[in-house]
Amino acid sequence: MTLKNKIIFWISTVWLSTGMVATGLVQLFKQKGAPGAIDSMMRLGFPTYLLPFFGICKFIGVVTVLIPKFPLFKEWAYAGFFYLMAGAIYSHIASGDPFKEIFPSVLLIIMTLISWYFRPASRKVISLKHE
Repeated sequence: MTLKNKIIFWISTVWLSTGMVATGLVQLFKQKGAPGAIDSMMRLGFPTYLLPFFGICKFIGVVTVLIPKFPLFKEWAYAGFFYLMAGAIYSHIASGDPFKEIFPSVLLIIMTLISWYFRPASRKVISLKHE
C-alpha cells in the first residue's frame, strides 16, 4: 500500500468515525438536548425509539472499523454504515427535504466508500481459492 493510499484511508476513516460518533451521540442521548434529532425523525416518519438503536449501532461500527484485525466484522460495519446512510438519503429525498438536510448523509456515505476502498490489505477479507 502506498503512502498516498494510507493517508487517504486514514483521513476518510477519521472523518467517517467523527461523523458517526457525533451523530450517534445525538441519537443516543435523544432525551438530553437533542430536539433537532427528534424533530427530524418524526418529520421523516420514523419512531423516535429508533434513535438510541442507531446511536449504539454507529458506536459499534466505529469501534469495529478502527480496531485492528476482524476483517469480516469490518465488512459488516462498512455495509451497515452504507445502508444506514443510503436509507437516510432516501428518506430525506422522499420527504422533500432541501439538499442542506441531505448533505451530511451524502458526505458520510462518500467517506464510507472511500475508507472501504482504500483500506489496507490487513483489513480486508481474504478468500481462499481452491484449485
